[in-house]
Amino acid sequence: MRLAVRLTPRAGRERIEGWGRDGAGRPFLKARVAAPPVEGAANDALIRLIAKALGRPASAVRIASGESGRLKQLEIDGVDAADLARVFGEPNPTP
Repeated sequence: MRLAVRLTPRAGRERIEGWGRDGAGRPFLKARVAAPPVEGAANDALIRLIAKALGRPASAVRIASGESGRLKQLEIDGVDAADLARVFGEPNPTP
């Protein structure tokens, strides 16, 4: 399963903030982590945060693209769209 995530590093606390949409109307999950974007620390924290929320091992979550950008595509093994909706809610409808 692929999941688009917009990551904000150096946050006060780690959390999932819900869904947003990019300029083309595609949904992405908004996430904040305390780790800085140095040497992959923020990416590692994001992987752990998403894996914990979904009840999956960290090894089941990989960054497929966007390692150095804020918008990332995650590849998650062992989950489907229904699992994502159950844990993170449904993406907001397009305005």
